Amino acid sequence: MDKVTLHITNGSSLTHYLKELDISGDYLTWQEMLCEGPTTTLINSEEFLIKRKTFLNDFYHIELNETEFKEEIAILNNVDSYSEIVLWFEYDLFCHINMLGVIKLLNEKQVPLPIYLVCSGRIKGKTQLKGLSELTPEQLFQHYKEKIKLKDSDLELAISIWHIYNGKDHNLLKPFITQKSSFKYLSNCLKAHLTRFPNLKSGLSTLEENILTIIKEKNVKSKNQLMGYVLNYQGYYGFGDMQILRLIDILQIFYTEEENKISLNRKGYEALTGNHNFSFQINNNLTFGGLNRLDFSYDGQTNKLIKTPLNVN
Repeated sequence: MDKVTLHITNGSSLTHYLKELDISGDYLTWQEMLCEGPTTTLINSEEFLIKRKTFLNDFYHIELNETEFKEEIAILNNVDSYSEIVLWFEYDLFCHINMLGVIKLLNEKQVPLPIYLVCSGRIKGKTQLKGLSELTPEQLFQHYKEKIKLKDSDLELAISIWHIYNGKDHNLLKPFITQKSSFKYLSNCLKAHLTRFPNLKSGLSTLEENILTIIKEKNVKSKNQLMGYVLNYQGYYGFGDMQILRLIDILQIFYTEEENKISLNRKGYEALTGNHNFSFQINNNLTFGGLNRLDFSYDGQTNKLIKTPLNVN
């Protein structure tokens, strides 16, 4: 019996698309969002599941289907029928942290197969970065044809970054920003991650500042319209509707919502000038891997995270 390819995709939408295109092989669908909430170094563990279940329920009222999750990763318990593994993940931070987690899981399962990566992003002749599900069939087949075989050094790099992400010093990620690897967009994603922490001056993350700037500069009539703008102009974050809407709600202290109009209030303008730090008023108390975002601030001058004064040991 001929061995087949195991495809690990970034979600059910892409899995359905690839199956519609008759891309042969078996499929493991990864449906997590490891860019937010606490994680553990060891993914194949009860501790990991408990932390993820608690976070997703508390912050997004999502019930993690534990049975489905275990069934998916159980596919990796017996890989003798596979010839290779192809990872399908996109250019953004959301996808990259999931990809790092998957690579760590493959390492935990001691999967001995060659691992390839199909990663979308820049498309010739297009100005906007594209997700895999946004590609035409022809573009997707071309990406698949040009898949990149990950070297041992790439896999070691991914595992090292995953360990740092689960640790208490995310400044250790900085050297990886300039390190060459097969991960074309990793540098951009690591930069985007560091600027998710509150800015030292304003207390706003880059994305929070971007939301307030959109309100200031666009004629925004509703939260749905605002969400559409943010989704389209979020750069390398790759966040979904739920994540963006949560941020918009958290930032309510900075804008006034009237009939057919959302506009900055005085506090919103003050936040954009950076003359006052609003991080604890915003209270966006997410955990990123092993680190609470309110424990650190991002210093734009040094491109480093520094201990927030109230949390200096």
